[in-house]
Amino acid sequence: MTAVDPVLVEIVAGTLAAIEREVETSIGRTSRSPMIRDAHDFRAGIHDRRLRKLTGRSYSALVHPVVRDHPVAGMHPGDVYFHNDVYLSEGGIGHLPDLCVTVPVFADVDGAPTVVAFVQAFGHHDDIGGSVPGSMPSAATSVYEEGLMVPPIKLWDRGVRNEAALAIMTRNSRMPDSLAADLDAECSACLAGARRLGELFDRYGVAAVEACFDAILAASTEVFRRELLSRIPDGTYVWEDYAEHDGVDPPRLHRQRITLTMRSDHEVPLVVDFTGTGPQARGPINHCGDYADGNFLKKWLAPILRNLAETPERMAQLDVNEGVVPLIEMRFPEKGTLLTPVFPAPTNARTFVILRLLGVLAGVLAKATGGRMPADQETIRYTGVYGLDDDGQPYLMREVLGGGSGGRWYADGEDTIHVVPDSRNLPTESTESRFPLRVERLGLAVDSGGPGRYRGGCGYEKHIRVLRDARFMSIADRSILSCWGVNGGRAGRPFRVTVDPGGPGEHDVDALADAEPLPAGTVVRIRTTGGGGWGDPLDRPVDDVLRDVAWRKVSVRGAREDYGVVLRDDGTADEAATGALRAGRRAARTGDEPFFDRGPGYATLSGGATANEFDRYEGSSAPLSSPSS
Repeated sequence: MTAVDPVLVEIVAGTLAAIEREVETSIGRTSRSPMIRDAHDFRAGIHDRRLRKLTGRSYSALVHPVVRDHPVAGMHPGDVYFHNDVYLSEGGIGHLPDLCVTVPVFADVDGAPTVVAFVQAFGHHDDIGGSVPGSMPSAATSVYEEGLMVPPIKLWDRGVRNEAALAIMTRNSRMPDSLAADLDAECSACLAGARRLGELFDRYGVAAVEACFDAILAASTEVFRRELLSRIPDGTYVWEDYAEHDGVDPPRLHRQRITLTMRSDHEVPLVVDFTGTGPQARGPINHCGDYADGNFLKKWLAPILRNLAETPERMAQLDVNEGVVPLIEMRFPEKGTLLTPVFPAPTNARTFVILRLLGVLAGVLAKATGGRMPADQETIRYTGVYGLDDDGQPYLMREVLGGGSGGRWYADGEDTIHVVPDSRNLPTESTESRFPLRVERLGLAVDSGGPGRYRGGCGYEKHIRVLRDARFMSIADRSILSCWGVNGGRAGRPFRVTVDPGGPGEHDVDALADAEPLPAGTVVRIRTTGGGGWGDPLDRPVDDVLRDVAWRKVSVRGAREDYGVVLRDDGTADEAATGALRAGRRAARTGDEPFFDRGPGYATLSGGATANEFDRYEGSSAPLSSPSS
């Protein structure tokens, strides 16, 4: 075994991170579609020849399907592989608009060029065909309605593009120019990244660099085992949460359940069992998670474990790479569930499921640790306006607006963030210069954050006026159910879209909509979700509530109703009235309140219940108390 030089390990780790960022920067600066260039809804990753993900700044797809269909022995320098087929991606691709390119990295081994690593990128593209612009039909009942499916193919052969394949893909897209440009940007960036990584092998030798790869992953495994998993008491914990609708059937509770078992004396200490997850939906909220032993889901869910770090600063230092995989065993239910769908079940809104799983894991860990987890985070949603521009050409303004994250045991949630790393809303200047639209307001949605000792983050409020006849689309969840609060914290406000607010035609739009008509001059108002609150809102210091009112995150009414703080006309607190109001509310409590607050929407879909059988705290010690203010 090659001895590992710790200095070289740091050099290799830093180079990998730099190459990953360089690839993403190149894609962001040379692509054309708003989703890639402006919203940054794409990822890059570096994998070794054993298909292990080495970098951890963000998640990425998998190399497994490429080497499954194209043996490494047949690869050559300059090759680029492409796929977007959900069911043939081994769980790495969730819906068809996510187009993935993979480039093998070569180095000299015994005098012959040999594959030693892979550079990969995938991103959410404007349109890959299907029944609606954007390739995310909300009422799809089959993956065939969602666009063009491409299994792993060789898109470039030794530096020569497969023009026939590109012609097929662009012919199926409503936005062929941006699709072609984005693919070219991703391929070129990954090829450049592969050359940079090849230089690392050339400089230090294959054996030394691969020994550093092993050391990087082993260190990650040890850190997660020692610093994070050690904070989970041995035992079994169960919790579940829900998606609220699938676009086809009436809204109902689409269950996602995790049974978490911690076994500190086992080599694989953490078992995540999805048994009890609800049946496959008729609509497009299914996710193919049960491939490659759940490899993608392990790395997707592992960032939640970072919340167990001793300090927020330490949490920010921890990356998620293949080192987490040996620590987690995943157990899936039989075929035919939300996480084990059977082809050709639709999947374009699978974000409702995989993002909810982040919250389910956080919830079950909150039960295990007395609340040392944030309340529920914002849920991804896609909104968009499409039509014809002033030149009669079709356009699609697609946006991934963020929302509030959950309050934490030590701090408020963050406002208007996005769960996808580095993603962002579209700049107003870009929107107004490219599309017949005017952004008339963009700010925080007042009172959207869940009340708590630590308040949930606020969502967006955005007003868009269409200057020509257009149509509005939305693929969103958390429009009935709210982001839950924990340990006394209350749920945030749900997602809501209103057409012509305050006007004669005012009406709300369903969160899953493909073609809501917007006559020229109409305003559409989008309010995104607020994060759940953490801890008792009556324990929130009065000065913090006054600050929130001054910053227009909480209204005067919200201060009274949600926090029991009574304000005078001059904006100061009436201390006597506040004390009396808070004391009265505390006295009215029964002491049997659930550990989680799901908000009023849960009762709507559950037949009147306000909590489920798993919402009580069952830990061996008292719930975590918030630090003194």
